[in-house]
Amino acid sequence: MLNHTTVREFLLLGFPSLHYQEHLIAVTLLASYLVILAGNLLIISLVLAERDLYTPMYFFLCNLSCLELLITTSIIPKAIGNLLMGSKAISYPGCLTQCYFYYLLGCIEFALLAVMSYDRFVAICHPLQYPMIMNNQFCLQLLLGSWTAGFLATVASTVLITRLPFCNANHIDHFFCDSVLLIKLSCAETQIVELINFMASSIILLGSLGMTALSYLYIINTILRLPSASSRHKIFSTCSSHFTIVILGYGSCIFMYLQPSSDHISYNKAVALLNTVVTPLMSPFIFSLRNQQMEDALKAGLKRSVIIFRQHLSI
Repeated sequence: MLNHTTVREFLLLGFPSLHYQEHLIAVTLLASYLVILAGNLLIISLVLAERDLYTPMYFFLCNLSCLELLITTSIIPKAIGNLLMGSKAISYPGCLTQCYFYYLLGCIEFALLAVMSYDRFVAICHPLQYPMIMNNQFCLQLLLGSWTAGFLATVASTVLITRLPFCNANHIDHFFCDSVLLIKLSCAETQIVELINFMASSIILLGSLGMTALSYLYIINTILRLPSASSRHKIFSTCSSHFTIVILGYGSCIFMYLQPSSDHISYNKAVALLNTVVTPLMSPFIFSLRNQQMEDALKAGLKRSVIIFRQHLSI
């Protein structure tokens, strides 16, 4: 397949049905983005600063927050700029770069969610062996495995997309460069590329979802066997935050990417907003407000900040 691309830029149509509310949408996205930055940076700071949080669970949570920041940053700033400036254009290299990093980081995140569910499985079902199994070296290997899985899931379709010719059509009816819509703009035969893209999405989504579901089946079975209601509630509360993020993340992406074809572009945009804005926005609140250790770490951090501030004032 020869690369004879003539298109120099693409036009992201964004929200054409809400044309007169574009500035309001931009301000809303900007406010959401700032909250996402603050919330996830707070989680990262707490995990790095508090020794009580030096555990596998919070190690993976810290990396999840980093991924949330990277995914959102790959999409939202450009969308805000286009909405405020009235420009819909994104360069050909910029579009391919955005498409690649969104796809790559999303695949890594799903692999990491599966790893986090495995961590909870070991902690709840094999508590005595947990420190030995989830040691520092194994946790690092699991993290590297998540990144490797994401790379392998995206490399083939990404290479094929970069080889596609784009001749005349350059309008993408979305607020970012989505790989499915980008492939459809090519003036060449794209069935093989679409199939590989669909298969890669299916493998990473359904594979990680299967691992997550299997882990939770064992967790639920263990919880139901506990004689004490308070113990069941305590263990369930440690998993509820992760389970909520799993439902939001998998539900939205399965809707978008595991449909071989879809004409419901407006629904896909709404689901994409859920995936790129709402879930990263809610994630810090879900993990902090429903987690006693995070609340204690936040209180301790605030107390230290107040003490340091007072010491500076007294100088």
